[in-house]
Amino acid sequence: KEEVVNRTNMPQNEHIELFQKRQGHRLDHYEKERKKTSRLAHKMARKAQNLRGLKAKLYNKQRYSEKAQMRKTIKAHEEKDAVVNAKESDEGAVPAYLIDREGVNRTKILSNMVKQKRKEKAGKWQVPIPKIKPLSEAEMFSVVRTGKRRKKAWKRMINKVTYVGENFTRKNPKFERYIRPTGLRFKKAHVTHPELKTTFQLDILGVKKNPQSQMYTGLGVITKGTILEVNVSELGLVTQSGKVVWGKYAQVTNNPELDGCINAVLLV
Repeated sequence: KEEVVNRTNMPQNEHIELFQKRQGHRLDHYEKERKKTSRLAHKMARKAQNLRGLKAKLYNKQRYSEKAQMRKTIKAHEEKDAVVNAKESDEGAVPAYLIDREGVNRTKILSNMVKQKRKEKAGKWQVPIPKIKPLSEAEMFSVVRTGKRRKKAWKRMINKVTYVGENFTRKNPKFERYIRPTGLRFKKAHVTHPELKTTFQLDILGVKKNPQSQMYTGLGVITKGTILEVNVSELGLVTQSGKVVWGKYAQVTNNPELDGCINAVLLV
């Protein structure tokens, strides 16, 4: 009885690995593996061509991310800290204290600067609030019943603060699915600069990303954790090249619908 119990408690899925450890692989094992991996690209391409609809979309998205990762890995392997000695110019004599020193150009420094700029462009920053509690649809919307006998229930009123642009034209109220109340539309935000420790009232330029849903981003809904684009031309921020910074991103840190104002922290 004890032996039976011990056998049943043993893991049942490692018998192949155990056999390979004890007996070794077949003689043609590695050749087969090599052929399998070389055929895999063709197999994946064939699969991508034959898939249709949503499966095709998901599969192509996965392949795209894999390829991007592969390109990054290859680039990381190729990139070296190449030190290039600058050619000495013949024009004029070199001072005595510079004779032993060589002009050195480091290629990696430049590439890191480019990477940093790309990161900034893509909007990948450490945000003040990294995790946000998800909101249910019932919290976000309230059902508006329409029709002569109030039987139609396809309209929704947004219960949260929203932002609409300057040139916003409302749809015909009869056909408007999402109603944004004018009392909950905001145009300004109180933005705190984390380094200056000062708060400014700035104009909102747009809603960049609402973490709750892509749909809420499109509707311009502002909840806690939303990334806004604000007009910082008044602050006098300047780029390295000397251009005035017009718009910058800020993350909302409060619940605007409860406080009656939008508080945000500038992403520097």
